[in-house]
Amino acid sequence: MFNIKTLFFASLFLLPTIHYGQHTDEINSNRPGESMSAFAVGKTVLQVETGVFGIQESHNLSKYDANGFGIDFEVRYGAFLENLEFIADVQYLNETFTYPMQVDERADFKQSVLGAKYLIYDPNKGYKKEANIYSWKANHKFDWHQVIPAVAIFAGANFTGADNPFYFSPESEITPKVAIILQNHLGDGSWVFVTNIISNYMTTDYPSLSYILTLTKGINKKWSAFVENQGIKSDYYSDAIVRGGAAYLINKNMQVDASISTNFKDTPSILYGGVGLSWRYDGRYKEVHLLTKEEEAAEKMAKKSKTKKGFKKTKK
Repeated sequence: MFNIKTLFFASLFLLPTIHYGQHTDEINSNRPGESMSAFAVGKTVLQVETGVFGIQESHNLSKYDANGFGIDFEVRYGAFLENLEFIADVQYLNETFTYPMQVDERADFKQSVLGAKYLIYDPNKGYKKEANIYSWKANHKFDWHQVIPAVAIFAGANFTGADNPFYFSPESEITPKVAIILQNHLGDGSWVFVTNIISNYMTTDYPSLSYILTLTKGINKKWSAFVENQGIKSDYYSDAIVRGGAAYLINKNMQVDASISTNFKDTPSILYGGVGLSWRYDGRYKEVHLLTKEEEAAEKMAKKSKTKKGFKKTKK
């Protein structure tokens, strides 16, 4: 089983991931990975990211096999500020567990999160790389500026109903979820590396700490591919998951995607794959021009010059 999964995920590197960013000419979706990008969709922009998936589990100690399907649905909306985004993220799962002496069916919301993401720092705001017309080597050397990541924070809450079969407590609870998000654009910009550090269920008996590392590559104008590693640490559930997949851009506001995920343990072993669709409405969006330092300085000089001229005219 391990060898088959290893070979499969090695082949994903050869497939045509979605490119991340603030509002751009083309849609930038978090799908099909699990990490969040640091940038918001843009003020007044509405984005829907949804998909269906199938799952297989097998637990070596508890002696059960499980099969099921689910639906992911995420709504992202930019409001008030260009770098602020509100997020609603839900996942519904229907799963059948087969034990040696019984069959157990479970169906409920495995995840219901409401929150907001805010971009704290963008290293490219006001930055413009100057070309050196005298040196080819200087223009092609490694740009250390790209090592500086964009930084965002997410804060929200999990809403879990009573007697949820996928939750560790039978009680209905609202628990906090926070994340630090880092994002780097590497090379010519077609490589994107995203890091999520997440603290979840902090006020419960089983708080969890997890990370998600996502490396994406734009293959061409239509295709992109990604590979991802997710680690989860908790007294209730711990795991290390790898996933990969591809996305295809239908038009500037719509994309389709496919992905597959697995882990490398048998308590339980999991294998699931899915397909999805992302759609964006940006008809009300107004372009925001971010000035470089040189442009800001020129604008200030122009204002000062205009003020002085007006003063002299009045005095005359």
